[in-house]
Amino acid sequence: MSLEKAEPRQRLFFALWPDDGVRARLNKVGIELLGKRIKRVPAANLHLTLAFAGMVTALDRQCLETAAADIHCPAFDLSIGPVGHWARPRILWTAPVHTPPALWSLVGLLKTALEDCGLQTETRPYQPHITLARKIDRPQAGTHTDPVDWSIRHFCLVESVTAPTAASYRILNTWKLED
Repeated sequence: MSLEKAEPRQRLFFALWPDDGVRARLNKVGIELLGKRIKRVPAANLHLTLAFAGMVTALDRQCLETAAADIHCPAFDLSIGPVGHWARPRILWTAPVHTPPALWSLVGLLKTALEDCGLQTETRPYQPHITLARKIDRPQAGTHTDPVDWSIRHFCLVESVTAPTAASYRILNTWKLED
């Protein structure tokens, strides 16, 4: 039996992180759809995941940050509007009305970065979305919302810290997209 200490790891992912105005509008969508009694994702946690890295070492993180700094992708705009529900994970979400080519490109470049750093990538097709609430058995009838416009000018590397009560997120680094 080895008494060596396991190397510390962080749970990391790349994401689009909304500014305060977009976050407030997305939070309002959640309130309008679910009311205040149903537990929604906290406004501070609203984001759109681009690529999930998982539990990584400091060396993996350094590799990811170096790769992200080399990404050249144009800035783009999103209009968030459609609302959906996945029954199996019991998630209520909202998504872009249209997924622009620049978003697909950014996701592809980040997937390549994960692979180049020796990390496993998601095998399911990418479905851009923002989780509004978890543990939702059935969405309420008429889940419709006015679109939320979001100007994407950067992407982030984020740490997910899971606590017994909830997850919290910490932005570790941000990279600008090309104007």
